[in-house]
Amino acid sequence: MRSQITLNTRGRGLHEVTDMVRDEVRRSGVHEGLCCVYLRHTSASLVIQENADPSAARDLEAWFNRAAPDGDPSHTHTAEGPDDMPSHIRAAITRTSETFIVADGDIVRGTWQGLFLFEHRHAPHVRKLDLMITEG
Repeated sequence: MRSQITLNTRGRGLHEVTDMVRDEVRRSGVHEGLCCVYLRHTSASLVIQENADPSAARDLEAWFNRAAPDGDPSHTHTAEGPDDMPSHIRAAITRTSETFIVADGDIVRGTWQGLFLFEHRHAPHVRKLDLMITEG
């Protein structure tokens, strides 16, 4: 089954989408198989991250702020502002897709694992996640 989730981000940061994906898997009726989640954007990404303690998200975001700072004078791709190239760098070193095993009609994940859309732009955006949920 193919499905799509639309998410309106609040701007830069981690936006948990675990429950949205779980709902789509339940709706699919697939009990055993795979769920591939794909993000069709170059300035956002998907990350599996701890979802119990918010300090993990804050520390991850702080690391990215140091690793790919806004307004770096060496960047030439700045058409959409000082966060333009840093957003692409952040997306390049993370992922645009994640695949989960589906068992007993739900995605398999660790106790503290959540799936997050990592928005790399400061401005709010509408992001689309495509899901392919297959029996097997």
